[in-house]
Amino acid sequence: QVQLVESGGGAVQAGGSLRLSCVASGSIFSMNGMGWYRQAPGKQRELVAVITNGGITNYADSVKGRFTISRENAKNTVSLQMNSLKPEDTAVYYCNARGYTNYGRNRFDVWGQGTQVTVSS
Repeated sequence: QVQLVESGGGAVQAGGSLRLSCVASGSIFSMNGMGWYRQAPGKQRELVAVITNGGITNYADSVKGRFTISRENAKNTVSLQMNSLKPEDTAVYYCNARGYTNYGRNRFDVWGQGTQVTVSS
């Protein structure tokens, strides 16, 4: 069983910065994509940024140039540096990880519990 634990959310003023981190633990055989998604009140969950185990990244247009995703493969961690935050970035942010357990026999696709990010104007 694979679990994700997120940290780093909080409340900041517009223009401020926050850094989110997510650690995966459990019987991980291999880790593929890791990423961050967010869900604002009354809206669907949306992709923020994802990164492959080879370091290829993809960002939502709304965060390009402001957010940076990174990962440490050896530690099964993924981070999201968020700069120049805007009120519209306010949401619950969820970490996601995909990979395999059991020597590659079983695939997993798991989510963290979510961490609140609130940006005030």
